[in-house]
Amino acid sequence: MKVNKRGKGIIIKDAIIGEGTEIWHYANLFGCKIGKNCKIGSFVEIGRGVEIGDNCKIEAFVFIPSGVMIGKEVFIGPGVIFTNDPYPKAVGSWKIVPTIVEDGVSIGANTTIRCGVKIGKNALIGCGSIVTKDVKEGTIETGNPAKFKRRIYSETPNE
Repeated sequence: MKVNKRGKGIIIKDAIIGEGTEIWHYANLFGCKIGKNCKIGSFVEIGRGVEIGDNCKIEAFVFIPSGVMIGKEVFIGPGVIFTNDPYPKAVGSWKIVPTIVEDGVSIGANTTIRCGVKIGKNALIGCGSIVTKDVKEGTIETGNPAKFKRRIYSETPNE
């Protein structure tokens, strides 16, 4: 396994990392699985049990806690935050609520993703959005809360 560590202060514990993946300064990866040819930016934290597909790009200052599954060829912009418990507590019991990001999704900078949602294949989330409900495949959503703006069309609108 060849992992390209591109900086200092990188912590990798019990993680499986695919060939050709690059990891930058001060990233923390714990018990996760990351696919081939991914780019993990500086100051990224990826928690136990997270799975990330091949050819993903995760920009700086992203937080991905336990319970998140990310498909292939996904772009996650800087400062994106995923959550994993809708009612977190400092003391007492808590429950991980899974979140699914399907293949080809792009998530703009400074977006927050509430746990329990599914973001459909090839969807695009605009910068600064707050995603509180499922996002359908091939759509653009933006805002607080994120709302449907339009469908993403292929080069031929009839497809």
